[in-house]
Amino acid sequence: MNALRRGLGNSLIQAFLVLVGLIWLTPLAGLFLSSLRSAQDQARGGWWTALTSPAQLSFDNYSALLGNAGMTQAFWNTVLISVPATTLVVVIAALAGYAFAWLEFPGREALFLLVVALLVVPVQIGLLPVAKLFGQLGLFGTIPGVVLFHVSYGLPFAIFLLRNYFAEIPREMLEAARMDGGSEWRIFTRLVLPVGRPAIASLAIFQFLWVWNDMLVALLFADSSAQPLTVELQSQIRQFGSNIDVLAPGAFLSLVVPVVVFFAFQRHFVQGVMAGSVK
Repeated sequence: MNALRRGLGNSLIQAFLVLVGLIWLTPLAGLFLSSLRSAQDQARGGWWTALTSPAQLSFDNYSALLGNAGMTQAFWNTVLISVPATTLVVVIAALAGYAFAWLEFPGREALFLLVVALLVVPVQIGLLPVAKLFGQLGLFGTIPGVVLFHVSYGLPFAIFLLRNYFAEIPREMLEAARMDGGSEWRIFTRLVLPVGRPAIASLAIFQFLWVWNDMLVALLFADSSAQPLTVELQSQIRQFGSNIDVLAPGAFLSLVVPVVVFFAFQRHFVQGVMAGSVK
């Protein structure tokens, strides 16, 4: 009887989770179907009509998207911003997190407190002064300028996260590695990084999603030749009635990439969350 109740309870939980997943994926499915419909079909009815009339679905809109120079350039600009901004934050934060956790150097505690204090500084406060500084350095309106802004504002949280995670590594493991003649660099690459992989993967996911979906920073710091997909879509919305065949597939492309990244690293993400809850 108890086994039956447990099985029934697990089935209900699984059914509920499946329902939540379907609800969560509905906007993505609707956007995908909309991206496969012509502007005339969009005007006649909602995306759900494609479920009963699949003949209206085609990949012509994606051909039009590839022929739109502004959208394709914006997509590659987004890649050129998101990938370096994520990689630099993860690499620098991992090095700094290990140093703050396990290396002894003068002013370590004071410097870490400064990093923690930077967590409370809103992004909006730094927009104007950083824009003036970038203008003097010749970085304003460029992709490197946008990347540098994201890296500088992403590092405090990243360092704080990885430092706390690395600090939970048993000291005995590091001391044993040092007694075996391992250098700090070898300990970091062969021991700390594999152990900290869940936290690093979680950080990479959050940083990538934040940069990929950002519009505020890009709207201010990127000119027309460096603007990412979010800014280009915002400008395309003004002409919604005449370019839905380009807007819909562009919006789906902007949405599906973070979803793919999340599902690709979800195993590491869950491990990081579970490890943090245990600790």
